[in-house]
Amino acid sequence: MTPQTEQLPSTTDLKRNSLGLRIWHWSNAALVSAQLLTIVFMSVIIKVKGLAPDFSKALAKKGVDMAPDQLRSLTSIVAHRIWDWHIWIGITLASFLAFRVVVSFLQKGGQRTAGKLARLKARAAQGDPTVGKAVWVRYSYRVFYVILAVMVLTGLILVFEDYFSSIEHTVKEIHNVTMYLIIAFVIAHIVGVVRAEVTTEPGLTSDMIHGGEPADNA
Repeated sequence: MTPQTEQLPSTTDLKRNSLGLRIWHWSNAALVSAQLLTIVFMSVIIKVKGLAPDFSKALAKKGVDMAPDQLRSLTSIVAHRIWDWHIWIGITLASFLAFRVVVSFLQKGGQRTAGKLARLKARAAQGDPTVGKAVWVRYSYRVFYVILAVMVLTGLILVFEDYFSSIEHTVKEIHNVTMYLIIAFVIAHIVGVVRAEVTTEPGLTSDMIHGGEPADNA
């Protein structure tokens, strides 16, 4: 009777986009969108700074007259509630960023960003004219991770601003700048994905849901 040798699983069983990466991608997209919505809600939709006159008119119709400082207290309640959401979403975002770091160590071979870049560069070296943009996109993701990390870190510092009063203003400015950079990246990313879907890479979004091709063939 011939002994059967145990076969090791092939690396081609690995999807190009690991499950951890896919979970992080969609969770991060939802959290970043929720964060931006809190800003839009505060600055555009309800305009907390201008709520006092609205409250005053509404209360006057009910025959209630409130002093300006009492009206400011009412508007601050609304502001604090929205900022509480912003803070908790930010803390969750920080947790998922840590999760992304763990995922990067757990990914194997062709799932790693370095592996994907190496394959793209190899194709470019062989004269493939279509990979130049893909290489640039891979590097832009790394820039995005750095900007996201800075936004999360500055946000956490602002949560504990009492301990960082000497740098609070600078940190707040950096946090605001990174927010605009994230917005720009999100818009560029969505436009780029839609363009790729209808031109050179149909199924790109599906790959980020189902995992895509085997990692060695991606």
